Amino acid sequence: MTDKSVVVDFHMHPISYESFQPSAQGWIAKIVGQTCNYEEYARRYSDPEAFVGLLKESGIDYGVVMAELCPITTGICTNEYVEDFCSGRPELIPFASINPATDLAPAERLEDLITRHGFRGLKLYPTYQQFYPNESRLYPLYSVAQARDIPIMFHTGSSVFEGARLKYGDPLHLDDVAVDFPRLKILLVHGGRGFWYDRAYFLAKMHGNVFLEIAGLPPHNLLKYFPELGRIAHKVIYGSDWPGVADLAENLEAVRSLPLTPEQKDLILGVNARRLLKLPEQCPTSAA
Repeated sequence: MTDKSVVVDFHMHPISYESFQPSAQGWIAKIVGQTCNYEEYARRYSDPEAFVGLLKESGIDYGVVMAELCPITTGICTNEYVEDFCSGRPELIPFASINPATDLAPAERLEDLITRHGFRGLKLYPTYQQFYPNESRLYPLYSVAQARDIPIMFHTGSSVFEGARLKYGDPLHLDDVAVDFPRLKILLVHGGRGFWYDRAYFLAKMHGNVFLEIAGLPPHNLLKYFPELGRIAHKVIYGSDWPGVADLAENLEAVRSLPLTPEQKDLILGVNARRLLKLPEQCPTSAA
C-alpha cells in the first residue's frame, strides 16, 4: 500500500478528561448529542480499543491524540492519560501538552516526554494558556523540539470556550519562531480561524517549516477561507478536532469532495502528515 492511501487525522482529543470546564464539556455534549447519547458515546470511546475501531470504521489509519493542560479554559487531559491511551496501539500517535505557566522547566519536561515516554509531538494552546508563542522564555522548549525533530502544534485563531483570549492566537507571532528555528516543524492549528486565515495561509506559503492545519474548519468552506489552497497542498494537514465533529467519515468525505486534484487531496489527507511524523507507508497493525 502506498503512502497516498494512508489517512492521518492530525487533531483528536480524548473524550475523557480528568477535569472539564463547563463551556468545553457542554459544547462537546451538544455536538455529540446531534447523533447519539453523549454519556453512552463518551463511555464507549473512553476505551482505546473502541476508539481505534471508530478510526478504522471511518477510514482513518492514524490518529494524533493530544493531551491538554488548559485548566482556565477547557480542562485537563494529562500526558500520563494520553500515554496510556496510545500505548501498544500503533494507530494512535501521542502528542504531549506543556503549560508554560505551570511547567517550571518546560524544555527539560519535553525532553523527558520524548525520550522516556514516547511522545511524538507537542501541542501548545496560546489562547487557552494565555501566552504569546514568540516569548523568549519559550525558546529553550523550541530548541528541544527542533533538535529532536518533532512537530509543534499551535492553536491559532478563535475559540468558542469561555476564558480564551484571542490576542494570543494571531499566527503572525509564529513568524518569529519560524525564522529563529528554521528546522522546527510548526503547525498553525485551525488555520488562523476567524480573523487570520490570510496570515496563516501566507506564513505557510512563505516558510518551508510552517504548515497549515485545518481542523475545526467546515470542509465545504475551505476554499472560501483559502481560495488558493491547492497551491500549498503540500503544506496542508488534515484534522477533524474529534469529538468536536459529529461524523468522522462524513467530515473526511467532505474534504474528498472538494474541487482539488486527487494528488492534492492525497497530500492533505495523509501524505504530508506521514512525512512529518515519519510514519511507515503501510497501514498500521495493532499489537496483539
